[in-house]
Amino acid sequence: MGPTTFVKPAAAVKPTQIRRSLRLGYDVSMLLAVACLLVFGLLMVYSASWNVVLRRGDAANSILNRQILWVLAGCVVAVLVSLIDYHRYIRLVVPVMILTLLMLFAVLLIGGADPNAPRRGLLGGSIQPSELAKIIIIMYLALWLYSKRDTLNKITLGLLPLVAILGITAGLIVLEPDLSAAITIVFLGGLLFFLAGGDLKQVVMVVVIASILGYLVVSLSSTGRQRLNEYLMGLQSPENASYHVRRTMEAVARGGLFGVGIGNGVTKFTGLPVPWTDSIYAVIVEETGLLGGVIVIGLFLVILWRGLTIAKRAPDLLGKLLASGLTMWIAFEALVNISVLINLMPFAGNALPLVSAGGSNMTMVLMAVGIVMSVARTSQNEQTVQGGKTFGAVVDLRWRDRRRRVSRADRAASARR
Repeated sequence: MGPTTFVKPAAAVKPTQIRRSLRLGYDVSMLLAVACLLVFGLLMVYSASWNVVLRRGDAANSILNRQILWVLAGCVVAVLVSLIDYHRYIRLVVPVMILTLLMLFAVLLIGGADPNAPRRGLLGGSIQPSELAKIIIIMYLALWLYSKRDTLNKITLGLLPLVAILGITAGLIVLEPDLSAAITIVFLGGLLFFLAGGDLKQVVMVVVIASILGYLVVSLSSTGRQRLNEYLMGLQSPENASYHVRRTMEAVARGGLFGVGIGNGVTKFTGLPVPWTDSIYAVIVEETGLLGGVIVIGLFLVILWRGLTIAKRAPDLLGKLLASGLTMWIAFEALVNISVLINLMPFAGNALPLVSAGGSNMTMVLMAVGIVMSVARTSQNEQTVQGGKTFGAVVDLRWRDRRRRVSRADRAASARR
């Protein structure tokens, strides 16, 4: 009986091992949320832009066609980076970080002919290094905090170098000026420092110092002062809010609960600023109603939930920091974009991730999704090698395999113990 008891369970485990080898390791819930936002975003970009481009004498689908190319390019990048173990990015992070800083310098030097105009892009504005800086600073800080985890709470070895890294990067972006991107980078840096195990007192100190410096920067910037004043006036009365917010409120009011129908919105034709980029959420709410707006928010919450779940199950601190930092960045960008349109925050030029038109933001966000999937795949592979249980939301090429047969193998394993 003894030998027979041990042979039978071993044979019962083999089908489970075969099924695990067929798994791709991707998180289905997160991928579905991303795919829904991409497809819906393309639809809304066309709805928000066709009339404007016709007035300019271009084809009605010119912006849509360009956006489709960016989405396809971003998807290719996402798939490629997801197939690479995230530990292999370590050797590339520092050179890419240096290249990003050089590109930020180049924007200040040759970014525009008018010295008084905002300088945020290269090659006619098609490349925005500030978007690249957001994802690279997360990867660089994740690696740096991972390597300094034993000395993180020493001010001279942890906090001060962190402040210097964030200060240089954010300072270059402020000079463009792009205050929202600079605030995003500082926020992500403080968040990663906290997640890596930084002392809470030091985190509070960083928040206080950053708030003071941020207020000074805003006060010294004419654009920052104008946006802050418009925000404060809008809190007193919606009629005193900025033109952008007032037009957005008009779109929300017109949309009601179920919207006027996709393509039937009129606010985008009567002065709503950049409806296919910064203001696309207003177009969404007008044409699909509050219901459509809530569904979009729900999809971002799914991405946040699954990304943090992947981070929790990462095999090491580096994976946890990468997955959580990139996921929080996507969620933060969505939060800022939606909040400023209804005057919950001062106006910022953040795009709505995976939805707004634009190449730099789209490709960087999809790259971030690919890196998060790389963390998920690496965790899946390590759990498979160790014989551990895999988490549920992964792509299984054999949909007919249900929990019933897998659980029997688990019970057989527990019986041996």
